[in-house]
Amino acid sequence: MSAPPSLRPRSSAGRSMPAWLTHPLGWRSAPIPWTAALRGALSAGPLLALGLLTGHLSQAVLAGLGAMLAGVNDRPGTRRTGVVHIGLPAVGGAFGLLCGGLLADAGNRWTAVPALFVVGWLSGALSVTGPVWSAAAMQCLVTAAIGAGMPIPGPAWLKAGCYLAGAAWLLLLRFALRAPRDILRRGARREGEREAVAAVFDALADALHALGGPDAEPARRRLIAAQHRADESLRLMRLLPFPGAFPGPSGAFPGRREGRGSAQAYRITERFAAATALCEAGIALLWEGRPLPRQVADAPRLLAAAVRADSAPGALASPVSDTVQRGAFDRALLAAAVTFDRTAPGRTPVPYEPARPPRASLSTRSARRALKELTAPGSLRTLGRAFAPARRENALRVALCVAASAAVALSLHQTHWYWLPATAAFLVKPDLGPLFSRVVNRVAGTATGVLVFTVLTLAMAGLDGLWWLVAVVVAGGALIPVATRHFGFQTAVVTLLVLSFVYAVGDTEATAARLLDTALACGIVLLVGHLPRLTDPRVRVGHRFAVALRRTERYLRHVLDDPGSAPGAPTGAAGAAAPRGGDATGIALRYAAYRALSEARAAAETAAAELPGPHRAHRHDWLAVMARAERIVDAATVCAVRVEQGVPRPTATEARWVTGALAAMADALEGGRDAPMPVLPPVPKDCRSLRDVMTELHGIQSLTSVP
Repeated sequence: MSAPPSLRPRSSAGRSMPAWLTHPLGWRSAPIPWTAALRGALSAGPLLALGLLTGHLSQAVLAGLGAMLAGVNDRPGTRRTGVVHIGLPAVGGAFGLLCGGLLADAGNRWTAVPALFVVGWLSGALSVTGPVWSAAAMQCLVTAAIGAGMPIPGPAWLKAGCYLAGAAWLLLLRFALRAPRDILRRGARREGEREAVAAVFDALADALHALGGPDAEPARRRLIAAQHRADESLRLMRLLPFPGAFPGPSGAFPGRREGRGSAQAYRITERFAAATALCEAGIALLWEGRPLPRQVADAPRLLAAAVRADSAPGALASPVSDTVQRGAFDRALLAAAVTFDRTAPGRTPVPYEPARPPRASLSTRSARRALKELTAPGSLRTLGRAFAPARRENALRVALCVAASAAVALSLHQTHWYWLPATAAFLVKPDLGPLFSRVVNRVAGTATGVLVFTVLTLAMAGLDGLWWLVAVVVAGGALIPVATRHFGFQTAVVTLLVLSFVYAVGDTEATAARLLDTALACGIVLLVGHLPRLTDPRVRVGHRFAVALRRTERYLRHVLDDPGSAPGAPTGAAGAAAPRGGDATGIALRYAAYRALSEARAAAETAAAELPGPHRAHRHDWLAVMARAERIVDAATVCAVRVEQGVPRPTATEARWVTGALAAMADALEGGRDAPMPVLPPVPKDCRSLRDVMTELHGIQSLTSVP
């Protein structure tokens, strides 16, 4: 497997070095987000200036802290994704600050240790749920430590309200400030969703050009990531239908604001439905591995340009339908051309009933069916695993680190003891990278931030007032969107901002103590993070793979179940029961499987770059397991495509063998170190895609059975 893109060795010699040594030097290359930098500059700095003008510095510092942490979560995406990615962690941070403020008001300093243990436990358990919930849990824990250990006057509810107001200010800036090209374009209020859908077609074109070559696997992962971003953007467009209404399945635009906004939403949704069908067929072509003619591979690029221009794509080249997979792509491309033509601006939306069942989430009824399937009793097993091994170990690791850090800090400091547990909370967050890399970058970043702030303090010593801090906070806020590409850089910027905030409220001797607190927090996290029962990657990473295999099993079971047995099942042109892989439920299940797979890849890459610890002799090759798991989900998608194209459905016995084997392997991986490996059934002989699923499952079993 190739190295993850976030790990870019600086020299050829670095390629022969262990990953745990090269990872701290990794740098994510990306364009500079100028609009986000402008938002960052206008977020915390003006709030601090307002506090200086009005004399409410404490409230301004809390609002600036909320704006700063909201800026850390201000990532590229639509305005609606910003509501979730910024708003949910901000609510978690406000709740944590409320709890910390109540602890401070209680008067007994040492009650913070068991209280932070409980908050750390809940935060660690919640962090396993997903990236947004992980960010919310981390902010809740960090602000709980700050609220309990930073002596800021005022009631706890006022502190939480000021923090939330600062995050809301940045969210308001995200709505108000847009890139100049988005303002000038027609339909700019849907520009984010349109760009997300166009990116799916571009990623599909890249994947088709890479067919049969070494870049096919990375291109497929980029395609899946683009689909996830577009799917999230459009789901939020339905859940947060501002400023217009969302259309119904028949092309009608319900609601008070029927017009151009609703028509744009309908057009974007229909075109994403076409992209979903085309990507499903494209994954089947990637599985087949036969290169396509260049003009055929360029067809999605024309569709991407049409999405961005809000127009029709023109003539599209069609492949030769000499295999089942190419036939599926040919039909999907033809359906996409028809969809783009009937949704072109100036045309009256006409209901379109393709030969296959309706696609992605155009119907509220279909969405409800998908939700019902996802929350069926068999599916709720995953949500009920609150005390599964992975959650238990992560929760205990976070709780121990934060509680021990709080105890040490209370022993060393009478006031301002928040830094040590807050640092531990940042360090113990597993999705920020390997532990050793986080510790190295945290120490280096804190030292850099302290050094820069010390130099600025000495240089500004002759100035009256604190207005120079506003300039520092403005500059630091502008750097936050750029600093997110490296943990050390981000730590330096955040340290500079936090030192500016605490200096403004009177803690002028904080700089030297922060270096000692950071070093102590790093030592505690390294010690607890390498305890034998808390660091086994077979539990932490195996849980992610177990979730991916379970969701694949549910998707495959949905595809292979006889649709004729379901009441109200859709029928094809000949009256036979239509395949279920392309309905709204099947699409939702497939997206869930690929989303779990991307989270498993992140966990596998982190485990591969961890410092060798007590489990070094028992470490599995998780990247090899990852490659096989990706091929399993691809083969399940291909099975759905082939069934939709009329290939005979596998027998019920074969389907039961494969789905049962997926569930058994998921249970074994979820069980961690003590779970026995299942006895897998034989490989099916007649269905090539199911044969691939079982072959890869046998490979995963051999890779994870090594003691």
